[in-house]
Amino acid sequence: MAVVLELGLAAATAPIASAIPLRTARLAPLRIQPRRTGLPYRCRTLPLQSRWKSESAPRRPDDSSDTSASSSSSSSSSTSSANTSDSSTSPSSPKRRESAGGKFNLYGDDWEDSVDFAIKSFEDLPHRLFGVNQHMIINYELKEALRIMLRQFNAPIVYCFAYGSGVFPQEDNSRSITEAEFRAVHPKPPEALVKAQKGSPKMIDFIFGVTHTQHWHSINMKQHRNHYSGIASLGSGFVSRVQDWGAGVYFNPFIEMNGMLIKYGVTSIDNLVNDLSTWDNLYLAGRLQKPVKILRDHPQVRLANQHNLIAAVRTALLLLPPDFTETELYSTIAGLSYLGDPRMALPTENKSKVSNIVNNNAVHFRRLYAPLIKTLPNVAFTNQVRLDDEDWVLDPQADNKLQQDMDPVKRGNMVRRLPQHFRSRLYFQYQKKFAMPREEFTRMMEASSDDGGSIKRPQGGEFEKRIARDDPAQLQEIVRRVIRQTVNWPSTTQSLKGVLMGGWSRTMRYLGEKVGKWKTGRKQSKQAAAAAAAASSSSKSGDDHRPQEKEEKKKSD
Repeated sequence: MAVVLELGLAAATAPIASAIPLRTARLAPLRIQPRRTGLPYRCRTLPLQSRWKSESAPRRPDDSSDTSASSSSSSSSSTSSANTSDSSTSPSSPKRRESAGGKFNLYGDDWEDSVDFAIKSFEDLPHRLFGVNQHMIINYELKEALRIMLRQFNAPIVYCFAYGSGVFPQEDNSRSITEAEFRAVHPKPPEALVKAQKGSPKMIDFIFGVTHTQHWHSINMKQHRNHYSGIASLGSGFVSRVQDWGAGVYFNPFIEMNGMLIKYGVTSIDNLVNDLSTWDNLYLAGRLQKPVKILRDHPQVRLANQHNLIAAVRTALLLLPPDFTETELYSTIAGLSYLGDPRMALPTENKSKVSNIVNNNAVHFRRLYAPLIKTLPNVAFTNQVRLDDEDWVLDPQADNKLQQDMDPVKRGNMVRRLPQHFRSRLYFQYQKKFAMPREEFTRMMEASSDDGGSIKRPQGGEFEKRIARDDPAQLQEIVRRVIRQTVNWPSTTQSLKGVLMGGWSRTMRYLGEKVGKWKTGRKQSKQAAAAAAAASSSSKSGDDHRPQEKEEKKKSD
């Protein structure tokens, strides 16, 4: 029917088009809205939950290249997923009401049954709103300012996110600073950036996902040669090889673009998807485990990142007791990528970094992880919470309690579903602890290897159950050791090659800022400790005076 309509319209407009000079006229495309009756699922307009859908602000015509949350979410739908959700949830259930009649499949967990990271479009994602939790809502003007900045690059950027304290504050911005102090960081900042960063101007960090790194650097070096250090004179091939060292990211720091000070890292889509899905080094996966602002989306990355996020929850559960709070969960997740990071052992990072990230971004963490928590069978909020309850979702002070099931079978399944490379390292640690013969361990590893043809999520075997039954303290220590092994070498290599990427002057400036943050964090820690000691002393002093007051009262009576 649609084809017939298009042919008819083309025939009808042909005489008109031929009568008007093409150079002086532009015919706006005619869009016909089909009737809703009898249309398939993907053609219908569904009511969206206001706080769990993607941003739906109007887009400019020249923004079509920037894949936003709203466009990608609305374009990706799956009839089978919707039908599964409808059939498995009763009309009166809270989950069905929260997910708009079950059509959004916010609680669906069948997307883990079969995984194809080589998908080509958002249409291939498991369901209509898959991965909507990854899109944080920030100030619209700031988002547009960042998108406009991206258009200054001629080299194609297929995926991009902004992250760090420049976009998501990690400290109190109540102090006031002069315009000169702000412009010392951002020479000509847009008004939206001034409002967003307020009293604490920070460099804005980006990660660019590209298809062919050497080709990308070749184009970018011709346009922005001043972004690169002296190694650019050796050609894009050498720059690309330097990028491949460590975690596979090439950073250009302290770049002024559109009046803003930025740092951008370049990586390949293949490298990004690999780290998200296998936890090969947790360098990029760790950044995406915290709130980021996705400016250009990519279907493969969205799918892989959803696996990364749910793996972060499972790993955190292995490190937590049976009962814990939201803050404890989010802090554990945010701290995963900092375990083993050499910068945390040096006076170059604020020791309160994790708590600052979580305490100032609780709402973003809740948006990121609450829908995933609802899909897991072995963890739940102790009180009734709903994803459409804005009083809870948007409350930065809310800190609900959660409880996890310590059943070895369920925890064994959780271990089995950890990312492949990370899981292999964990298995190797327990092979040594259990003193398993090499042949037996090899057979077990071959039997438990990820089978691309499998259509069901893997189940934990006896080895995984044995890991789950291990003493909780020892299990937590071994998991932390594996995380440190995963993170340490790639992070160290990235830090060392920073001198090559940024040059000597930029590297010294970067280290100077990091040392400044470390001193600030140290000062805050001392002030907090002094305040706690004063409060404790005051409480103790009050307790000491009470018996004396009672004795004096008795004497007076």
